[in-house]
Amino acid sequence: MSKVGIFVGTVYGNSLAVAEVAEEILAQQGHEVVVFDEPTLTDWQSYNAGDGVALVVTSTTGQGDLPDTIAPLFYEIKDVLGYQPELKYGLVALGDSSYDNFCGAGKQFDELLAEQSASRLGDILYIDATEVDAPEEFAKPWVQAWGDLL
Repeated sequence: MSKVGIFVGTVYGNSLAVAEVAEEILAQQGHEVVVFDEPTLTDWQSYNAGDGVALVVTSTTGQGDLPDTIAPLFYEIKDVLGYQPELKYGLVALGDSSYDNFCGAGKQFDELLAEQSASRLGDILYIDATEVDAPEEFAKPWVQAWGDLL
């Protein structure tokens, strides 16, 4: 089983609700899971060394921007870490398709980690607030399938 760190970027709590459901499902599958609702670079580094997996669950704010809870981590990963070929990760992006930069924060994270040679496991789960009232329920089948990939 895998060691999974769930890194949350949230404004109104929807991403945290998704992360908590993911934590429950992944733990039931036998994985060792920790949720970081204000993640730091130190938290991240304990999952990027080949024996862990990072799951980024982030909403988008403003014009495709990162929430304040995860923005510092994003910029430290970008400016301090660079190359991360051993990192395996998954991504859940929450957004509102009525905005031009739908799920912009999640897309930024995916682009950054791809540039750093990390390996994404599975497809990104995009959750559209205009179509989904309960994102934590919507995410359950994806989390189950993603956990099976680990």
